[in-house]
This record gives sequence, C-alpha cells and structure tokens, in this order.
Amino acid sequence: MKVIFNQDVKGKAKKGEMKEVSDGYARNYLIPRGIVTAATADNINTMKLQEKAKKAQLEAEKAQAREIAEKLSSVQVTIRARAGSAGKLFGAVTSQEISDALKQQHNIEIEKNKIVQSEPIKSYGTYTVKAKLGFEQTGDISVLVVEA
Repeated sequence: MKVIFNQDVKGKAKKGEMKEVSDGYARNYLIPRGIVTAATADNINTMKLQEKAKKAQLEAEKAQAREIAEKLSSVQVTIRARAGSAGKLFGAVTSQEISDALKQQHNIEIEKNKIVQSEPIKSYGTYTVKAKLGFEQTGDISVLVVEA
C-alpha cells in the first residue's frame, strides 16, 4: 500500500515522503495513529501543492535576504556611547545595541544573534561588522560610535 508520511519515522521515512509499506502495517498501525495517510490522488495532489508552496516561500526568503544585504551596504548606524578620558568606552558596543539602532534609524530588522563582531567595539570610531542573513547571504554593517 502506498502511503504519505505525516511525520518522521526512524528507519522508515521522513515527513512528506511517499513510500510503499505492507497493507497490514499501514492499516493496523500507521493509519490509526495518524502517522500516515493513504496515497490517494487527492492526497498526492495536496502534497505536491504543499511542496510548491514551500519552494515559493524559500525563494521569497532568499530574495528578502539579498535585498537586506544590499540595503546594509548603503547605510551607516550611529551609536552613542560614553567613554573615559582616554577614549575607551565604559563596556563595549553589543550586537543588541547594533540591532536596535538598525531598527530605529533605518527600519531594518536583524536579530542580534545574526550580527557577528570580529572583535569587541571598545572605543570611538567607525567599524564594520558582519550580518549573517541566511541562505549564504551576508551583509556588512557600518557602525559609527560617537560620544554620547
């Protein structure tokens, strides 16, 4: 009997796969527990439509990541910080501060865990930090740290 798996089954199949299993195994175990559905023409068409929708969603997310990477190359984020007499900051500029400043100043939303600093920002000046946007896309964020 051909069935479509609704969830992963270790050693058998992954979610969304269509496989041939024995009739008894399908009728007595898999179908009653909701692990699979019978591979009827309607169910197969539904599965194909879901796969198409998933691919379209993935392409849209890739395009969005590319668009954000292009935007990041043309913006500069200004962060105000306090420092001592030698120009060293009290603490360091965090990824959270950079993320918040991007949202506030340029309306670009990037999660703090996607911002990668090669070294901590501990003094005034201009720095470049990387943003991992997913789908092998990265962007450079120009950060200007000025006196508060």
